[in-house]
Amino acid sequence: MMQAMWNGQVIARSDATVVVEGNHYFPATAVDMDFLRPSDTATVCPWKGTAQYYSLEVGGETNRDAAWYYAEPKDAAAQIRGHIAFWKGVEVTQA
Repeated sequence: MMQAMWNGQVIARSDATVVVEGNHYFPATAVDMDFLRPSDTATVCPWKGTAQYYSLEVGGETNRDAAWYYAEPKDAAAQIRGHIAFWKGVEVTQA
């Protein structure tokens, strides 16, 4: 079981993460969307496609663009469709 935690709050927990390039991608159904806020940020990966971002809001603090996902990943990254990954101080550890 993996979990993502920031600012003392568990944001996601799942035993079915997908690991790509060292990042655990959590199924969207395992993420507490109450803490995520849509962002206008987007980046492009040559083999995964275009990533969209969320900022985290926990305890009155914001962690801008701390989560990302690929809404329409390229075929090589199809396994991360419907999944969300974290960075920028979000601790992803075994629960």
